[in-house]
Amino acid sequence: MEEPPATVNTIPKTRDYQQEMLDASLKENIIIAQDTGSGKTLIAILRMRYEIERGSQKVSWFLAPTVALCNQQHSVIKDNMQVPVGLIHGGLEPKQWTDVTLWKRVLGNNRVIVSTPQVLLDALSHGYVHMGLDISLLIFDEAHHADRNHPMSCIMRDFYFSLPPRLPAAHGSSVTIEQDERPMVLGLTASPMFGGNPTAAFRKLEANLDCVIRSPRANRDELLTHVHRPIFRHVRYDTPQYSDRNYTSKNLSAVEAVLATMNIEEDPFVIQLRQKLAKTARGPEYTRMDQKLSKAIQGKKTYSHGGMNDLANAGKAICYDIGPWAADWYIESVVSRALDKQTPWDELIGTLQPKEKNYLMKHLSQIKLTPLSYDPTDIEAGITDKVRILLETLEYEKDWSESSNEPYSGLIFVTRRDGVLALSEVLRNLPRSAHFRLGCLLGSSQSSYRNTFLDITRTLLKDQAQADVLEGFRSGDRNLIVATSVAEEGLDIQACGNVIRWDIPDNMASWAQSRGRARRRRSSFVLMFESSGIDDARVAEFEKLEAQMTALYLADRASRPTVSSDDEEPDPDEPVFKVKSTGAVLTPLLAVSHLNHFCAVIPNSVNLPIYDIDPPDMPEGWHSFDPATRVVPPPYPGPFGCTLTVNTLQNNLHTDTLHTRHTFALYNANLLNEHLLPLTSTVEPDLGEEVKNLLKDVEKRSSMASVTSQMNPWQDELTDAAWTATRIVIPGFSPIRMLTRVDLPSFAAGEAPVLYHSRKGRIDVELQAQGVARHSASDLQAAHESTRRLFWCLYGIRMQWDKFDFAYLFEPAEEDTERDVWDARRRWLRDLQGEESSGDDLFANAATFGQAFSHPTDITWIRDGFPYGKVYRFLGWRHDPLSEEELQDFMARYSRMPEMEITYPLLHVEELPPRRNFLQPLSSISDVPLRRSFLPPQSSRIVLLSQVQCDHAILLPSIIRHISIAATAVSLRESLLTGTPLYQVPLTRLITAITAPVAQGHVNYQRLETLGDAVLKFVMSMHLIATYPFWHEGYLTRRKDHAVSNSRLAKEAIRLSLYKWIVRDRFAPRKFKPQYFTTGEVNEITEDAVAGDPSQGTPKVPEDLSTKMLADVVEALIGAASLYGGYNFGIECTRLFDLGIGSKAGWQPLEVYIEKALSCVETVEVSTPTTDIERMLGYTFTHKLLLLEAITHSSYQFDSRTVSYERMEFLGDSVLDLIITEHLYHYPGKQFTPGQMHIRKSAVVNLHFLTYICFKCSLEKDASLPRPTRDGIVMDEETQEISLYQSLLHSSSVVFDQQRATLARYRKMKDEIEEALLHGLTFPWAALTRLQAPKFFSDMIESIIGAVYLDSRGNMDVVRQVLRKLGIMQQLERNLRDDVDVLHPLTRVYIWAARQQKELTSAFEEERGHVTCTITVEGREPVQATAEKRGRASQEEARFAAAEKAIQLWDIRANDGIKDA
Repeated sequence: MEEPPATVNTIPKTRDYQQEMLDASLKENIIIAQDTGSGKTLIAILRMRYEIERGSQKVSWFLAPTVALCNQQHSVIKDNMQVPVGLIHGGLEPKQWTDVTLWKRVLGNNRVIVSTPQVLLDALSHGYVHMGLDISLLIFDEAHHADRNHPMSCIMRDFYFSLPPRLPAAHGSSVTIEQDERPMVLGLTASPMFGGNPTAAFRKLEANLDCVIRSPRANRDELLTHVHRPIFRHVRYDTPQYSDRNYTSKNLSAVEAVLATMNIEEDPFVIQLRQKLAKTARGPEYTRMDQKLSKAIQGKKTYSHGGMNDLANAGKAICYDIGPWAADWYIESVVSRALDKQTPWDELIGTLQPKEKNYLMKHLSQIKLTPLSYDPTDIEAGITDKVRILLETLEYEKDWSESSNEPYSGLIFVTRRDGVLALSEVLRNLPRSAHFRLGCLLGSSQSSYRNTFLDITRTLLKDQAQADVLEGFRSGDRNLIVATSVAEEGLDIQACGNVIRWDIPDNMASWAQSRGRARRRRSSFVLMFESSGIDDARVAEFEKLEAQMTALYLADRASRPTVSSDDEEPDPDEPVFKVKSTGAVLTPLLAVSHLNHFCAVIPNSVNLPIYDIDPPDMPEGWHSFDPATRVVPPPYPGPFGCTLTVNTLQNNLHTDTLHTRHTFALYNANLLNEHLLPLTSTVEPDLGEEVKNLLKDVEKRSSMASVTSQMNPWQDELTDAAWTATRIVIPGFSPIRMLTRVDLPSFAAGEAPVLYHSRKGRIDVELQAQGVARHSASDLQAAHESTRRLFWCLYGIRMQWDKFDFAYLFEPAEEDTERDVWDARRRWLRDLQGEESSGDDLFANAATFGQAFSHPTDITWIRDGFPYGKVYRFLGWRHDPLSEEELQDFMARYSRMPEMEITYPLLHVEELPPRRNFLQPLSSISDVPLRRSFLPPQSSRIVLLSQVQCDHAILLPSIIRHISIAATAVSLRESLLTGTPLYQVPLTRLITAITAPVAQGHVNYQRLETLGDAVLKFVMSMHLIATYPFWHEGYLTRRKDHAVSNSRLAKEAIRLSLYKWIVRDRFAPRKFKPQYFTTGEVNEITEDAVAGDPSQGTPKVPEDLSTKMLADVVEALIGAASLYGGYNFGIECTRLFDLGIGSKAGWQPLEVYIEKALSCVETVEVSTPTTDIERMLGYTFTHKLLLLEAITHSSYQFDSRTVSYERMEFLGDSVLDLIITEHLYHYPGKQFTPGQMHIRKSAVVNLHFLTYICFKCSLEKDASLPRPTRDGIVMDEETQEISLYQSLLHSSSVVFDQQRATLARYRKMKDEIEEALLHGLTFPWAALTRLQAPKFFSDMIESIIGAVYLDSRGNMDVVRQVLRKLGIMQQLERNLRDDVDVLHPLTRVYIWAARQQKELTSAFEEERGHVTCTITVEGREPVQATAEKRGRASQEEARFAAAEKAIQLWDIRANDGIKDA
């Protein structure tokens, strides 16, 4: 059904001024200039809906400058559109969307896309989005940003103006013709300029966006009634003299005193640089290090000195602006937090080298802090006049609001982040401001630059999350917010009635935006002026500019500029480069991000390209000049040259120009693809094609493959040789001889058939080869007849009496003493019948037979009815009358035959045991009595076979089945494995590996497949780690996924015709049919076939076979090989199947891989101490750099010799998986199924449990430090617990915050988790999930495991010892020993749904800082659970909670699923 067009019925009725602007936007490109709160977003929504309703298949793209604004606008647009609305921002990693089809899907699924400008600019520059073909409408929110090199301006300049102008739609046409043309443009702003000349600013913005700035003219009066301009007020305050040295605080003076004692030459960073420089040969690296050292000394820009200066400068600024008390509070808070944990592992300064940490901590501890007084009198005495005026203003504004029965709500805008914190602390602690419910809003700076106290000051904000602060303000729970500019632009804060600018706005846009936050009908806007009057002129300028802008709005502005100003004409020396095939574009501005991204994906790099400026800033060796005479050289006026170097390229790229030509050089060197992305191997150019292949999607094969049928060993291996004999010895039964036309396998000890009899238990059958059978034609004829009799008695319904070409024959191996007796009885029956027999000579009427032979007792089997009635074991003749009970049973049995007369003797019989598949092991020997009854002789038949023949008839199908499967395995060994070490793999292992579960045999490949899967991933990981030392984890994982995917394994299995050896025909003894040389319908048997002519064999019939089954058998064979000969045998098996490795790379033994991997590890001294980590692990590393690699996060910036842990994590993941799988496979007394192994393994390798291990693994360290007292320096004796997670080397504020937040949750949940792990009967999934841990915690554990494996040269026992030291093995053993319920609730719900044959789905929704998971199943009420949004971890928590809720509400039993799994 065609989707109905979108309508505007659900949107509030537009006002006339909004309709005026909407109509204008349909005619031309415009920028709507209206005050905040006037409904600009509604106009944009109506404009987008019009674009959809006119039938355009292109998208409308809405651009907002910040992620917060994108989220807000997406929510509003989505709620008012009837089509999908997509949201793309940096958090979704759009730079990783390197698949064109992914972008096409995004554009196809969404009619409206909301994003930041940078996202669209990147997509356009890489050719994933084509503006002319994909976008019909561009909307720029906060359009005043489209200036100079802002992404908004770049989008227009680089991609819009080069397109053909938009053609007007044909008059009266209802069909939209999609063309490559400019999209329509709509801008939204409250202030079209930042400052300067309004006319010039308008023209510039209009030229940049190809628009005309419009504001309502015809309906301007209506606009003014809906825009509530706040009352403008200003207040004046006195300022202290900044040059007055006496105006300071005690703690600030203490910081400055310590700072004065610090010598830059004693800084460990400088010392380390000098040492490195002395060891470095002259060259580019020497020059860089020389410059770095000179600049560090000249500017005192080391971490320690720079940080102390930052602290002093921040304290000065706060002291001058807010007061000495605030400065004292800030310095005390920062220093106290830094000294709170005083070991080199302190997370707050985790980016430092140990010596730098100790140096900084030493000087911080020397700061003599003065205890802070919170007495209101002391606070009042320590604040500036500016704060006092602010307090008076707040009181006045509160009274003014409440005088109109409106509750007070206010925003204070402060420029500095530390100023927000200090001012908030003052307001919280003064009684005069106690009636204000305070909150703070700060920008979310994620800078990775080395700023000493940035991460500390971020933690000083103790309030709730920013989203909660905003929500509390809207709801009235908070009535005053102190904020940076994060709340200034675009965020919807409807409740605000008072805005106070602590600092004068920097520009016109900031003026308009902050004033626009006062949204109530009755509101005020207050500026704080210095009493000196220096701010008056600035404010007057803003008011004058606003009046001029209003005049321009009202003027007739019919035309718009078509060219930008002269100062931005393109430089002909730096041409724009465009890839024709994709439309990807390279400009000078875009080239910077291209180069940075190129270097970021190169392993072993420091994430940025290196630019060597010529000439350098400082004279060579400046750092070694005499400090008394060295001077800073004057700035060099130019010209400059620049050399770009990418460290890990084999050939450095050099050019004398900047970014564009560098990137163009990379493209010409085939290091960038057609989208200008580094998707070929940047470090190994000869592997470019290899990387192109691995970056394709993992091949999706059909789930079924057309193959020929399973081999028939009785036909496919047929030779022209004579019949050969094999004596089959069955203990407890008479032996029998088997004749075949194929060579039977030579069964070694333990390989012959083992039968499990319900009465006699285990029977070890022995097969004795007797060579060629010297049989005459009559002997063979007798063997054919003997075989037919054996099988006809039980399976005749599926046989034809005249069909003799059996693939195997059976004859007595010893003289049967009863043979003559039964031969005579069969002759009697033939004579009695007087006609040619058709099998009837095997079944004699019991009454007639009894009379003829005087009711003999050597009978074995009786059939109830004829010809194929149920078979019973004969017990005897009953001559005596039946008892009353026996008579009732007899009459009930024959109640449908009222004419039945009881004539004696009756047949006393017993049911045969139901068991016919004697290959299946017995749980115990059965002693359950079989049902006995009486049969009337006149309607029953005697089976004319001896006891020996009956025994053989029921046992032989199981023996034949075993021989058949064994022959298939032997055929596989002789065909594929000859000449390889795999030929030695025992036959029993091969049989298990090739037997599919569908065959329902006593063994199948499932357990071996699980083991083989783990071995395959492990050996493939080792191959990749050793073969591609420069590949990052993304390439390695993708290559492994290709190699071990079911599609690849199935393809290789088909290539080797493995399908013909897979045993997949079901063995059902009750439906047994003997093998013939030919097949066909009854009565269509040829004469040659009856004679056993092999040339008439059955043609192979195509069949559809699951590709998963093919892949499973490959993995099972790998498992079987590794069980017999270790991991190198597993590698031999992978060599057989190749798996796309090819001869160039080749498969090698593990020892070779390990040596190759270790050869890439430098054997150098490391500065980072590793002893504590090694103590935690119980293992000492030989190659220390391996350990450093295992604990190095990708953000770490201080050691280019060490790559981040991703490669070791890639290896460690497979090592851990293999060790746990092997432990479960070999666990004594259990034969865990694959599903049971999976759920038990999942409990100890999941992210949550490994995070717990990362925190729990710890040791006690001496943390004693000297402390000054009145009596001198004393040592404070103290120890501190150091956890493994704290050893992570990183340079990321985000990681700091995540470590801190996870630690808080760990401390809260630790006792509950530990109690459950040690003593509980249910695995603590709930408590572990609530840790909400980021992935890097578990990655760290896995990377350490990988490093230990390599360093120990592949010693798995050493790795197991480390796992035991970590506590992983003990937990696994405890789970197994105490049968702990480890099934994840979500898995339990899915298993339950599958058993109910109902589809189960789960979906996530994000709203207002929370994630809600909804689980739905047919016929049940959906269940929901919500968690606070903290990234992907919160989704897991919500889904887990929803699963637990579903188990309760849907009455899913606690033990459901665990056995099914």
